[in-house]
Amino acid sequence: MTKEILVSIKGEQFGNQMEEPSPIEIMTAGEYYFRNGNHYIKYEESFEDVTDTVQNLMKIRPKSIEVSKKGAVNVHMVFEEGKKDVTYYTTPFGTIQMGIATTKINVQETDSNMDIQIDYALDMNEEHVSDCVLSMNIKSIGA
Repeated sequence: MTKEILVSIKGEQFGNQMEEPSPIEIMTAGEYYFRNGNHYIKYEESFEDVTDTVQNLMKIRPKSIEVSKKGAVNVHMVFEEGKKDVTYYTTPFGTIQMGIATTKINVQETDSNMDIQIDYALDMNEEHVSDCVLSMNIKSIGA
């Protein structure tokens, strides 16, 4: 994979508190690194009504994926199949306790492309909010 990449992320939430899935999609340029057997993806993200950008760093290991966001929102999420991670999601509007119970991680990679799917249950302040699917595609630019 080349250093310059295109990152495409689609998140969908399904659950008892939502009538229809609510997809969230972003596509942005980023940077790719491979060190010590781990894949690293860096990219920036912007939110409506917030002037600061968010710096994102994903660390992809064979059995887990970590996502750190710093800037307008701050959070460190760990997706590990069969485990629950409890973290705090800090926004300009306040902080929420968030639980992520990962049920499945699937990573498919080639020399110039990586497809990732994460299935997980999301709770906020210890109350189940939704079941989620996060799909990511990372591909080399110019390969």
